[in-house]
Amino acid sequence: MAAPSRSDHVAVLLGNVLHVWGGLQYMDGEEVVLPSDEIWLYDLESGVWLIYFGGYGWKTVREISNYKSFTVDETSWVTNGRVFFRYWGWNNEVHVFEPDTATWTEPQTQGQPPKPRASHASATLGSKGYICGGLETQTIDIHCLDLVTWTWTQIEPLAPPLPMGRSLHTLTPTSHNTLFLFGGLSISGQVLCDGWEFDTVKREWREKPHRHKDKPRVWHSAVQGKDNDVVVYGGSRDYVLVMDTIAVLRSPSQSHCGDVLVFQSQPYSLTR
Repeated sequence: MAAPSRSDHVAVLLGNVLHVWGGLQYMDGEEVVLPSDEIWLYDLESGVWLIYFGGYGWKTVREISNYKSFTVDETSWVTNGRVFFRYWGWNNEVHVFEPDTATWTEPQTQGQPPKPRASHASATLGSKGYICGGLETQTIDIHCLDLVTWTWTQIEPLAPPLPMGRSLHTLTPTSHNTLFLFGGLSISGQVLCDGWEFDTVKREWREKPHRHKDKPRVWHSAVQGKDNDVVVYGGSRDYVLVMDTIAVLRSPSQSHCGDVLVFQSQPYSLTR
């Protein structure tokens, strides 16, 4: 059985198994879609967790009253045809998916979690996960979750410069202690093409020169490649999105991209 077409989802490759979760689901070529909470698996294997943070979705009134980690989007609440309401908004929850048992759990975290958000970027270095951006702020924030103790800490950079605040960007490991940030959407609505490296030990941001300054991106994907290159695929050069109280309408005029961008993070060997 094939998974329905979708975009803006999360995809993770664990061994030989592809896990696809969430996103905007398109049925029968329709342009009007709703966010999906489905997860699709291929050739399931055990031994690795998938960890998800935050996002945009809905809760009932009862669920919101019992939660302090959900910010209601007051412009986007709707009824679901019954006596209670579904409120849309942002959360800062952590959920873990165990492929071996196909079950979800919500670990009890410690420390001060990031503010509820969506369209943020995330990456993992060893036993620590990092959350970056996704809020309408002048400068970007970065938070660390220890995946052994499940403790949150906010990382305060020691000195400027700092990247501007953004969403719909990517964050990719380039070494055991560095992360590469690329693109995204600024709080003024500008599609960005700058690249930044964050040193998690020195707690410093450094803007990285690159040869793709003429290729701004949002909604793209990025992975760590050979010799710690960052490989970016797809996305859009423009941001055109209309949201109403029931469905998400994606404009067909968006400038989707099919090219691959490679960012070099270190000198290559003579062999390469």
